[in-house]
Amino acid sequence: MNSPVISSQWLRLIIMIVSMAVTAAHFKIPRLSPTLGTILEQPEILSAPVSEDLRTFYYTQTLDHFNYNPESYTTFQQRYVMNSKYWGGANVSAPILAYLGAESPLDGTPAAIGFLNDNAIRFKALIVYIEHRYYGKSIPFGSREEAFQNASTLGYFNSAQAIADYAAIIMHIKKKLQARYSPVIVIGGSYGGMLASWFRLKYPHVALGALASSAPILYFDEIPLQPEGGYYSVVTKDFREASETCYQTIQKSWSEINRVASKPHGLSTLSKKFKTCYPLTSSSELKSFLRLMYAYTAQYNRPPRYPVSVVCGGIDGASFGSQDDILTKIFSGVVAYYGNRSCYVNPETNASEIEIGWSWQRCSEMVIPIGIGNGTMLEASPFNLTSFIKQCESFYGVPSRPHWVTSYYGGHDIKLILHRFGSNIIFSNGLRDPYSSGGVLENISNSILAVSTVNGSHCLDILAERETDPEWLIRQRKIEVKIIKGWIAKYYADLKAFKQ
Repeated sequence: MNSPVISSQWLRLIIMIVSMAVTAAHFKIPRLSPTLGTILEQPEILSAPVSEDLRTFYYTQTLDHFNYNPESYTTFQQRYVMNSKYWGGANVSAPILAYLGAESPLDGTPAAIGFLNDNAIRFKALIVYIEHRYYGKSIPFGSREEAFQNASTLGYFNSAQAIADYAAIIMHIKKKLQARYSPVIVIGGSYGGMLASWFRLKYPHVALGALASSAPILYFDEIPLQPEGGYYSVVTKDFREASETCYQTIQKSWSEINRVASKPHGLSTLSKKFKTCYPLTSSSELKSFLRLMYAYTAQYNRPPRYPVSVVCGGIDGASFGSQDDILTKIFSGVVAYYGNRSCYVNPETNASEIEIGWSWQRCSEMVIPIGIGNGTMLEASPFNLTSFIKQCESFYGVPSRPHWVTSYYGGHDIKLILHRFGSNIIFSNGLRDPYSSGGVLENISNSILAVSTVNGSHCLDILAERETDPEWLIRQRKIEVKIIKGWIAKYYADLKAFKQ
């Protein structure tokens, strides 16, 4: 049983995360998740039955791969899941498709991330899904309360440790199955896509290649290719292409919110107008809600629903209140997207393990400088690195490391550096995904390739195939499969020559 001290620390951390989201306009950036939009629009995925072909295992993982202090040898149980139904076996060195988990529990992943299962029969591949440390059931220190209590225990929670975990598990699986020569292709989406590309660069002896879907690896440390306002510039472009009048209404709405909020009882008026779950304490609560709604509808603007068109349809076709009332139109867009609810803004929610875990990662190393520049449909709000670091340090007691990602993995002058010293990575993007503004959109070499679609959204290519998939999406997946088949064919040729 946890001690009262630990429980109070856990409660303090939850309160801290919630307050961060409220007080820092850009602390709570849109989630780097391949499945968030899918779950919002298809909640049945989370309750979908797990395939009978999936088997769950636990690996005794080392807490700290990079030190030799006594505490570094502490272990924890890390979860992974395998499906060997289609595997051709170790005797023929059949491939392994390994999904690198990101900032969420593994539970709903096999159902949502369909690329592996959809293509396993084509490759005669073993399928592996590995859970990221500190999420789901892969918790160090015996409990979530203990693991998240302070920076001392959270210090082992970073991407470098995570990909070292993946290397250890993949090598364990290959040894256990006597599959020494089975080529491994690692796959990931969003933050997991970054992990997949970095894994290939750091562990080329473990993974033959990587499919990095919607991986914004260039959204760090003032890489010149990426302006900080890139994300919301794409959001604006998506909405403007859907409807000019919708774009203009959203653009005008911020000053209208400010005008109403400045009046006596203005926050009460806004609370009633937007059917908030609790009375607004500031207009920033409402604006933050709307900003993230627009961000997510653009990021996950997936067929066949296309949420941006849904929101704009509601805004342009407001059927209640005054047609000249900008805020009535905006609220109509909210209702169109979320459906009929008793309330919409600031619902009572408990901070999830994902939010708590991601807030640490965001503060420590995932310092993605998303700001809002001039010329978008939102209020301008530049990213302030100094303030960000100061706030993170006030919450966790340790400062952020905004230059660590580019120091450890690279990113600056990526074409020059990786042209000769990297290989076998697919960077896939949908150009309607705001995070594509930080993605690799041009080929770097003959084997580090950019595969993008004009109409695509966040991680759409690695989700499960559906009958309603448009032709351009089907074509994108076929290109990716063809590239991976080419890598494996070359590997087999090299293996044959090596064994002679």
